[in-house]
Amino acid sequence: MNAEKDFLPLTPNIVRALNDKLYEKRKVAALEIEKLVREFVAQNNAVQIKHVIQILSQEFALSQHPHSRKGGLIGLAACSIALGKDSGLYLKELIEPVLTCFNDADSRLRYYACEALYNIVKVARGSVLPHFNVLFDGLSKLAADPDPNVKSGSELLDRLLKDIVTESNKFDLVGFVPLLRERIYSNNQYARQFIISWILVLESVPDINLLDYLPEILDGLFQILGDNSKEIRKMCEVALGEFLKEIKKNPSSVKFAEMANILVIHCQGSDDLIQLTAMSWMREFIQLAGRVMLPYSSGILTAVLPCLSYDDRKKSIKEVANVCNQSLMKLVTPEDDETDEVRLFGLQHESNTDETNTNKNTDPDGQLNTTNDTSFGNMSVFAQVGAERGPVTLNLDGIVQVLDRHLHDSAIGMMTRIAVLKWLYHLYIKTPRKVILKDLEVLAEIASSPAGQTEDQLPCDSPDTRPKHSELQVPAPGKGAQSSPTGAKGIEYSPSTPTMNSYFYKFMINLLKRFSSERKLLETRGAFVIRQLCLLLNAENIFHSMADILLQEEDLKFASIMVQTLNTILLTSSELFQLRNQLKDLKTPESRNLFCCLYRSWCHNPVATVSLCFLTQNYKHAYDLIQKFGDLEVTVDFLTEVDKLVQLIECPIFTYLRLQLLDVENNPYLIKALYGLLMLLPQSSAFQLLSHRLQCVPHPDLMRSTHTADGDANSKPSDSLNVDYLELLQHFENVQNKHLEVRHQRIGRGEHLDKKLGCL
Repeated sequence: MNAEKDFLPLTPNIVRALNDKLYEKRKVAALEIEKLVREFVAQNNAVQIKHVIQILSQEFALSQHPHSRKGGLIGLAACSIALGKDSGLYLKELIEPVLTCFNDADSRLRYYACEALYNIVKVARGSVLPHFNVLFDGLSKLAADPDPNVKSGSELLDRLLKDIVTESNKFDLVGFVPLLRERIYSNNQYARQFIISWILVLESVPDINLLDYLPEILDGLFQILGDNSKEIRKMCEVALGEFLKEIKKNPSSVKFAEMANILVIHCQGSDDLIQLTAMSWMREFIQLAGRVMLPYSSGILTAVLPCLSYDDRKKSIKEVANVCNQSLMKLVTPEDDETDEVRLFGLQHESNTDETNTNKNTDPDGQLNTTNDTSFGNMSVFAQVGAERGPVTLNLDGIVQVLDRHLHDSAIGMMTRIAVLKWLYHLYIKTPRKVILKDLEVLAEIASSPAGQTEDQLPCDSPDTRPKHSELQVPAPGKGAQSSPTGAKGIEYSPSTPTMNSYFYKFMINLLKRFSSERKLLETRGAFVIRQLCLLLNAENIFHSMADILLQEEDLKFASIMVQTLNTILLTSSELFQLRNQLKDLKTPESRNLFCCLYRSWCHNPVATVSLCFLTQNYKHAYDLIQKFGDLEVTVDFLTEVDKLVQLIECPIFTYLRLQLLDVENNPYLIKALYGLLMLLPQSSAFQLLSHRLQCVPHPDLMRSTHTADGDANSKPSDSLNVDYLELLQHFENVQNKHLEVRHQRIGRGEHLDKKLGCL
């Protein structure tokens, strides 16, 4: 023992008594310390108070001798009692040595530490809350103490601390949650019981909103729910029940998205109570959160579908799972189809190009513009219920994978299989575009497969698809452009189209056959399919191959409709932006070959042919074509298409054409072609629109120069482009004569009668 001066202001008698093995003597010493400290408090002598606490802490409570440690603990408690309301100023110095003794190997000493801390906390009350985490940490360890006396002492201290937290409004929940999250994963039953008891207390305090931090502890709660102790399981059930009641009362403040995967995991648990509870929570989440849960559909289905085949032993789980399944299915709506289309096709991509205002010019049958006018973008999936949020994305890939896995699992019960089939049907009905899209992705992958690249192979080797007399031959890999078997001028294949293999060509043939046999499919989904294929494959390949196939089409009416559809897509869809630029100038042999290929099939539709000439700036040839319109049968459908073309000329796609009207002298055939369209139209809104446009052309007298001009500066002279426009014009006449013969045959059979203008 050190000299007496080392322990001043403690007297030698106090020091000896604190080190005594008898509790009574240590208690007498504690009373003397209490008296001494009260004197210092009265004198406002903080220096001496700190010195006494330091001696009791360092020389006694943290001593190597057990009896000294016991004396130090009772002495610190006496200091706290003497300090009274001022004990809050010295709590750190009072609490830390006591908490250190919680880890002492001597169970009696741990008990005395509980007793000392109880007295300190009882005096300080609310002042101990800033030190709550260290107190809670120490108590959580004592809750699992093997000694019953220590455990009993810790329970008294625990109840006191709970009373203080309950009556206070200064509890630091934010600082406490990380510690709670750590301790909640303890496997000790008593520690779990301690944790649950605190969660119940905190949940019952009106000023403490533990619901905000539920995602941090929910997984741990479900872990505790599987404890072997019935008492602990019951306590955990009560805690989870209280949280669920709070969720139902205040769904707008619940972080559903952060807890969805936790529920998915525990819905697949082997413990019946955990599975039933998690499934019940999932049911409430789907009904309360709605579409916020949609991104987790694949995980939810993974957990729910197997439960649908449970027998009567798990009837409760089966019933709740069935409700979850039905509620989740209702969340999938046509909105998911539209939202995903916006995401996939990127309608914002050309917002600063010539495509932005195309949607403004549509006609009643929707043929002019095939792009849906959807303005919202794809935003973050996760948002709280009741808060402003963007559209939720449906992960169709994940859902289909889950459904497919369950459908092919031989161990899956009948009710699960039925539910899978219902889901597949529901997805097809609610999201037809997305379902079609997945089909197209697979077909596109096959069509671009290297397996179809066989040298010198015809595009079709089956009897159904073998060319009759002049069908497209696939360019062999590594070879240059190859002439078409038709032998016609201008039809050559671009070496820039390597993916046009036999699979690709068969796919194009079968697709057009399907459109021909199912006109409703072409009308409702045709544009969507072609546009998506242009994204998945090469757009030039798509149009090149379809044009070649349509050139041999025997059903001329279908050929005309198909050309009209392709032309509309070519002129209006954002997916074809690069292809339009390629055709606009015809600067390369590949672009000229593509123009000639398209032109020959476009001849099935006269107005589409003129629009193609406008796109490629072949204004003189467009004027020559319009001159031929006088020999055609002018029907209501024909005039409707001319009306659409006039509307299209006013769109951003033809901004360059309208600007060329300023150069009258170098673009006479452009002006003459537009006047030709004007003369074709009756006195309608389209007539007025085009007439007003032409009235803006400067210096009309310069049009007389057309007799001396060599042609438009932008009308693509044939010498420079190596395109035989006379031959193309003759081809146009031949195709239109075929259409006229077919029409007359139909009229003769009484099958069809077009309404001519004179019949109006």
